[in-house]
Amino acid sequence: MTDPQSSLSQHAARARRVDRRAQLRQLRLVEARQRAWREEGILVLAVMALGSVVAWVGAVTGWGLAWVLAPVTALVIYTAALLWRVIYLARALPITSQPRRVWGLPGLIQVRQRRLSRRWSRRQRRLIGLLKRYHHSAMTVPDAMVVLTAEREIEWLNRAAIDMLGLNRSDIGLRLDDLWRTPAFIAWLKQGSDRPALELVAPADETRTLSLRIEPYGSDRYLLIGRDVTALHRLQGVRQDFVANVSHELRTPLTVLAGYVETLLDTDEGQDPQMHRILSNMHQQADRMRRIVEDLLLLSRLETSQPDADWFETIDVARLLEPILNDARLVSGEEGHDIRADLDPTLTLWGVPRELQSAFSNLVFNAVKYTPAGGRVEVRWGRDEQGRAVFSVCDSGIGIEARHIPRLTERFYRIDVGRSRARGGTGLGLAIVKHVALRHGARLEIDSTPGEGSCFRVIFPGP
Repeated sequence: MTDPQSSLSQHAARARRVDRRAQLRQLRLVEARQRAWREEGILVLAVMALGSVVAWVGAVTGWGLAWVLAPVTALVIYTAALLWRVIYLARALPITSQPRRVWGLPGLIQVRQRRLSRRWSRRQRRLIGLLKRYHHSAMTVPDAMVVLTAEREIEWLNRAAIDMLGLNRSDIGLRLDDLWRTPAFIAWLKQGSDRPALELVAPADETRTLSLRIEPYGSDRYLLIGRDVTALHRLQGVRQDFVANVSHELRTPLTVLAGYVETLLDTDEGQDPQMHRILSNMHQQADRMRRIVEDLLLLSRLETSQPDADWFETIDVARLLEPILNDARLVSGEEGHDIRADLDPTLTLWGVPRELQSAFSNLVFNAVKYTPAGGRVEVRWGRDEQGRAVFSVCDSGIGIEARHIPRLTERFYRIDVGRSRARGGTGLGLAIVKHVALRHGARLEIDSTPGEGSCFRVIFPGP
């Protein structure tokens, strides 16, 4: 462990050395100024003496213009000496070190020039060292890094890019989309600056999965970053398999249990008030567990499989929503919610009917469940200002705080656990909605204000 007293002493000694160097630099500068003024004074005196000699010689020889030409001669000589020194400095400007010192006042310019030259050399050395350290650190980063030009040409890459992306140093200067011809990657590369991250199999190793993203920097450069997410994908696969297997194993015993409870409710023993209450609670909880298992199985299928092209068809969404709205009015019952619908009967959608029905019904039923009695629920299907198809459900319910919104689509995430259970929620509805939207190229947007209500929108790609 470092001694605090020793550390303070080292800092104090370092500060004294810095002050001493600053004092020496200031002293040298003062000495250079004094020497320059002395030299310039000597030059002036010499020129004046020469002018006096010219005047004396003229007086001795009887030349009347000697007193006029003497100061002119002295001025010309001084100007010529000054001009010669300035020309020498001008010629020496590109040179970092002058072998000969310029005397007089122009020598101050030379001193300043040498100081600037030394300072610039130090800065260059520091910059070169910094660039070397940056290059070394960038080369050792475990993530793949590729610098691209505006034309998607490779300008620089690190060792991880060679390992993960199958590139070589000889590929510098070539277009990346000419080297990596995967259609999904080429389509992703052509997207705008707001492109999401892309996950795909590494071209150099099919057992590895990469997550790619592009960050612009400067005016015309892009940085492609690739991260190995193979371990994360394996963990997700294990989790999904576990959930799917457990859900399958739970389905049969839950069905048997619910069947026996229903049978007991129909017997004479089930008519006893106390026994009827116990069996009713058992049947209610078994039914809730059955719904959770069904939602888990559906969510597992959405996450682990890709929709078959044969499942897609042209959907009359207005007609699909009619039974959902009727069921929502039945769920509302005595609470008397004002359920309104604004549906465009001419707007159809290309998708999987069963998945979209599940997503739309989850949003509508959630709005009814979490809106107080007599509240308003508005269901809309139509195009927005940009021509995109949008399904929205807005309510006048309790609203959601902003800190909860980013986590609403997580599994089993509930804002109010007691209220959710009382309403019969499984905590999986919005997760199902999110995955259905992703499988149809759409996205889920949530706007909410506490005390004023919420609005859930599923925005599908434009025409």
